[in-house]
Amino acid sequence: MAMSSLFLISVLISLGTSIGIVQAGNPNYRDALAKSILFFQGQRSGKLPSGAAQQITWRSNSGLSDGQLAKVDLTGGYYDGGDNVKFNFPMAFTSTMLSWGSLEYSKKMEPQLTNTRAAIRWSANYLLKCARATPDRLYVGIGDPDVDHKCWERPEDMDTARTVYWISPSNPGSDVAGETAAALAAASMVFRRVDLKYSKLLLRTAKKVFQFAIQYRGAYSDSLGSAVCPFYCSYSGYKDELVWGAAWLLRATNDVFYFNFLKSLGAGDSPDIFSWDNKFAGAYVLLSRRAVLNNDKNFDSYKQQAEQFMCRILPNSPSSSTQYTKGGLIFKLPESNLQYVTSITFLLTTYSKYMSATKHRFNCGNLVVTSSTLRNIAKRQVDYILGVNPLNMSYMVGYGPRYPKRIHHRGSSLPSLASHPKTIGCEAGFQPFFYSSNPNPNLLVGAVVGGPNQNDGFPDDRTDYSHSEPATYINGAIVGPLAYFANLN
Repeated sequence: MAMSSLFLISVLISLGTSIGIVQAGNPNYRDALAKSILFFQGQRSGKLPSGAAQQITWRSNSGLSDGQLAKVDLTGGYYDGGDNVKFNFPMAFTSTMLSWGSLEYSKKMEPQLTNTRAAIRWSANYLLKCARATPDRLYVGIGDPDVDHKCWERPEDMDTARTVYWISPSNPGSDVAGETAAALAAASMVFRRVDLKYSKLLLRTAKKVFQFAIQYRGAYSDSLGSAVCPFYCSYSGYKDELVWGAAWLLRATNDVFYFNFLKSLGAGDSPDIFSWDNKFAGAYVLLSRRAVLNNDKNFDSYKQQAEQFMCRILPNSPSSSTQYTKGGLIFKLPESNLQYVTSITFLLTTYSKYMSATKHRFNCGNLVVTSSTLRNIAKRQVDYILGVNPLNMSYMVGYGPRYPKRIHHRGSSLPSLASHPKTIGCEAGFQPFFYSSNPNPNLLVGAVVGGPNQNDGFPDDRTDYSHSEPATYINGAIVGPLAYFANLN
């Protein structure tokens, strides 16, 4: 549609970038970085800001009654992917990863640091509401996923029940509470130098939420059932979120309580994956920072676990348990594989950065691993996503000459309110739009989709959500690596 073309041009002018032709092996990381952050504006729920603060102009206000069924204000936050549900578990992980990227690569993020902080604040404000609205209750989601998924309608039109879900002492959720605490603690560090009052509020709330996670143990999947499963079940249990939350609070406070708590938890799993569900690998890398950069022997065990994780990822390692496609992409699981690629890539670039600072190296059997070893694998993943792959297709919408045009996303695939003011009801969007072979009318700039299959194939089919649906946590993890490569000397 003409409107989407005009919008794209205006976005490119405002970003000071152009799509251009991506030369194989030489992606424009700065352009991709700007767009990866812009994507979050398209996922916003609640009352949208005006002017330059909302460049995805085909989106409008939505979810303005969220929380009313529980007599609280729970507006704001992000829709997780292509639907109109707010799942706090993956949303909080997304926020944590954006904050980690901002903290780890802040000097490399300019001039995108302001936009990144805005994206973090949008989720942090919502998480604060969820944590502070009602004593002894943490709100963890809005919208009945089963009902929502039977509709194909714009978030601005949604007329499904905005059911409110929460955990409490009698219905615990240490996993979602631990992740929420991590997100708030990480965000508190992001804003420490730019908004101290806000930073202190975030940290105070993080401590209270984490105490709630510790005191009332249990998996939120058990408490909430079909409200979160099978969509965002806590398959890995909640110990990883307790480790992750404690790791972030230790970094934010340097309080020995969190170090002692980590020790009391004992050894964690030895994963070969990192995602919104399983946080162990991320926690190991986060905690290894003190061992690698500061030679603090108290954290040596985390350094060893972080390096064992890397050995499971590297293709030439004798202990590798990671499959790669012929095109060189890490392949973990068939559904939304790029979420694992971006999260693992974040850990590769971050640990490479730590190693480079101290000229540290380690061994995977007889394989000597240097910072360059990790950096090269990470670069291969980022480059693949940006179009250096067998299909010469970028998996980031709006980046490069060829990218997914039929993404599984309600707002993107349905005409905007400006072009179609009349309400499109629950089922009215399926036949003319969902099943259409036409490209989506609205460009969700910067969205990284689920990605190709294990044979490097990609059908660009809106009905194929496993490969065509974007998600906040895919983007949340790629922002850091893009900043890293955009400014790598």
